[in-house]
Amino acid sequence: MILQNRPRILRKSSAVRSLVAETILRPSDFIMPLFLVEGSGVKEEIASLPNYYRMSLDIAQQEVKELWGMGLKSVLLFVKVPEHKKDNAGEEALNPNGLMQQAIKAIKDVCPGMVVMTDVALDPYSSFGHDGIVEHKKIVNDATVEVLAAMSVSHAEAGADFVAPSDMMDGRIGAIREALEENYFVNTGIMSYAAKYASCFYGPFRDALDSAPGFGDKKTYQMDYANAREAMREVELDVLEGADIVMVKPALSYLDIIAQTRQQVNIPVAAYSVSGEYAMIKAAAKAGLLNEDAAIVETLTSIKRAGADLIATYFAKDIIKLIS
Repeated sequence: MILQNRPRILRKSSAVRSLVAETILRPSDFIMPLFLVEGSGVKEEIASLPNYYRMSLDIAQQEVKELWGMGLKSVLLFVKVPEHKKDNAGEEALNPNGLMQQAIKAIKDVCPGMVVMTDVALDPYSSFGHDGIVEHKKIVNDATVEVLAAMSVSHAEAGADFVAPSDMMDGRIGAIREALEENYFVNTGIMSYAAKYASCFYGPFRDALDSAPGFGDKKTYQMDYANAREAMREVELDVLEGADIVMVKPALSYLDIIAQTRQQVNIPVAAYSVSGEYAMIKAAAKAGLLNEDAAIVETLTSIKRAGADLIATYFAKDIIKLIS
């Protein structure tokens, strides 16, 4: 055969493939979620997230120093709030000495350069397990937004680099930006969960923080997984309201949304590879159905290839070891 084009030439060896690879993973691409609990010396494995842990702040400080040494530049903080501190108004979320506020300071103390991002939502603090204030079994928008804005200022005061509102209330990005500006936190960024879907893949996360909804579901505020154009509207609104980074969550079932978001905006795009995605790979690997390391690299490469600049993943440590 005489051919004018032989694409296999660019695949003939690992060296050639590395020369022409279009998507390259780097340690700084990844955001490591951390689950924090009260106490000291606590490192407890989360049953539904094998080899992933809830940590007290002293253990988290050790973890952050290790992550920094590996080349990871950012952590995303979540707190498990004791039941007796939960209510419908999220008062503990505004406690200047609360677990989140202490965590921000503790991490900055041992690793000032680490980019600290903080979850902004009421579900960890809510006696109802919902992301907003509940009235007559409905999640009210505007009163919730007021608390989220105050919560963001509290995190900024503690030293957070980015607040990450994950609630999907209407207008919260604009309100948070205004509150940060009014309180002179002009260098605090907002990473908005701009397109967060009502997904079945959040189960292990809710186990980790004991934050499952106490009634109903979250479909009146998180997005319908059947919709893509709606996601672009949400993304556009968040950019107009002042988001610095927009996030798509989950990732693997929403690669099309990541790609469309990348085409629509000129700011960084993040994606959250969620707990259910982690748990599926772990379960399949344990059953001998696939190679865990290969699955980690392939799935995370697909998320970056789709257009994500940043990826929040429970495989952050694993992927850094693999690509190094």
